[in-house]
Amino acid sequence: MAGTEEDAVAAADDALYVLTAVLLTPAQFPSVLGDDYPEACAALGLAPRADGYGLVLGQDGDGARWTVVVDDVSLVAVAIASWDCGMEYDLSPDERSVVAALPGWPLAVAVAAPGVPAPHDPGPEVADGPPLSPPDTTVWGPAQRRLGADEIALQWAMWREQIDDTAFAARDEATAKGDGPAGDGSPEGKGSTEGGGSPEGKGSPEGEGSPKGGGSPEEPGGEVPGRRSSVRRVLAEARSYVDSPPPLGRVRSSFAPGDARTLRADGPGWSLVARTDDIAFVLLDEEPGEVLPVGRGPELPGLLEALDKLAVRPS
Repeated sequence: MAGTEEDAVAAADDALYVLTAVLLTPAQFPSVLGDDYPEACAALGLAPRADGYGLVLGQDGDGARWTVVVDDVSLVAVAIASWDCGMEYDLSPDERSVVAALPGWPLAVAVAAPGVPAPHDPGPEVADGPPLSPPDTTVWGPAQRRLGADEIALQWAMWREQIDDTAFAARDEATAKGDGPAGDGSPEGKGSTEGGGSPEGKGSPEGEGSPKGGGSPEEPGGEVPGRRSSVRRVLAEARSYVDSPPPLGRVRSSFAPGDARTLRADGPGWSLVARTDDIAFVLLDEEPGEVLPVGRGPELPGLLEALDKLAVRPS
C-alpha cells in the first residue's frame, strides 16, 4: 500500500495542509488499528520500524486526504506536545524524512483545511493503491473495544469512582473463609462504554471511545458465571505474556499519579486497563459495551508488577 519515495516526496511538496499528526511507535500507536505495534503497522502497509514513525494527516490543494509517513518521530512528537499545550506549531517535515505518502486517512479527523474543497479520497490516477479509511467503530468489535479501553485509561478517575470497594472487600472475605474462588480476579461489577465520540479542538483525530453510563458494582455473589470465566481467561493470557513475551506493544506502560503506572494490555478479543497500585478493567469482544472491574485480590498486584516490567514505555 505504501507509495514510492518519489511519490511520497511529490505529495509532501504539493502544499499539504496539515490537520493533525499521531505517533506510530511501539509505545504509542493508534490502538484502534491493532492490538500491537506490528499489527498497527501492517494496517498501513508499513514494516514495524524499531524507532517507529510519525503520521501526518492533511489535505492537498484539491482537498484530497493524504497520510504522510515520516521517520522523524521527534519532530512529530514535538508538534503534538505543542498542540496539546495550545501552542501553534508549523509541522513541516523535511522531504528526506518522508517514507511514504498514503492516500486517505487511517483515522477519522474532526477538522478540515479552510479554503480547499471538503475532504475526499484522492482519485485512482494519483493514488498508489486503495485509500486508507478508519476502522468501523459503529458496531462493537475489536476496534470499538480498544477505543473503549483507551477512554478508560484517559478517564481513569471517573471510572474508578463508580466502583464500590466494599464489594471487593466482601469477595476477599468470602475467599478467606473458603466460600469463594481464590485469585480468580472475578469482576465485582460492570459498566458500559460506547465509542465514536469526537473530541473537540483543532488537530485532534476523531474515534476516541467515549464512556457512556457506567454501572455500580453488583453483589459479590451476583456475577454472571460466564463473565467470571472470561475474566479468568484474560488474566491467564496476560500472565502468559510474562513467560512468553508477546508482540511489541501488546503491553504498554504510561505515566500515572504518584509512583503508579497505567498499564494497557491487549490480546485476542480482550483489552485490559489497570493502575499498578489499584484495580483493573477488562473489555471483551464477546461482551459488547461492557466494562468488567477486577479487584486486586491476592494475585493481581503481582501480575501487574510483572507486566509493567516487560511493558514498553514512551521515551
